[in-house]
Amino acid sequence: MSSFVILYWFLVAVMGVGLIGAFVPALPGAGLILAAVAVWTFASPVTVSFVPLITAAIALVLSLGVGYLATYLGAKKVGASKWGQVGSMIGLVVGFLGLLPALPVGGPLLGILVGTMLGAFAGEFLFRKELEFAQRVQFSSKVSLAVVVSSLVGTLLEGLLALTAIIVFLLSTWPPSFTP
Repeated sequence: MSSFVILYWFLVAVMGVGLIGAFVPALPGAGLILAAVAVWTFASPVTVSFVPLITAAIALVLSLGVGYLATYLGAKKVGASKWGQVGSMIGLVVGFLGLLPALPVGGPLLGILVGTMLGAFAGEFLFRKELEFAQRVQFSSKVSLAVVVSSLVGTLLEGLLALTAIIVFLLSTWPPSFTP
């Protein structure tokens, strides 16, 4: 088997890790896919199209903004304050690092979800002092749910961008048979 075929499949595996990273905040996503496509584009023994490289670069640029934009728009739509948004970010980090009580299933991924919700709730609850207690709880719950749902939508969009970059690469470079 040619060393270029081995390189090709190694880079496809790296892209698979990048695809997982589009869904998991601690792993690199679209950036890893772009790096793998760039390596192939410049190391390939045959002339390759720059379409996969351009597609991966566009996917990276779009994914950098889509997650934050989706969360921001979702929070803004329900009237979240900056406190709620900051609280959700703090909760995300705390949840990922496992500083929440040990969760029986899901580990850090579930911690991210729970931490984001609790952080958004706490931040919004602390900010909305003008509301009665029951209204504060209701509004803070609404904000925390909106932040989590919009964040999940953003993550899904990031995953679709990463998948698109991989599909374009595979369609442009298939089959991976090269002579040394």
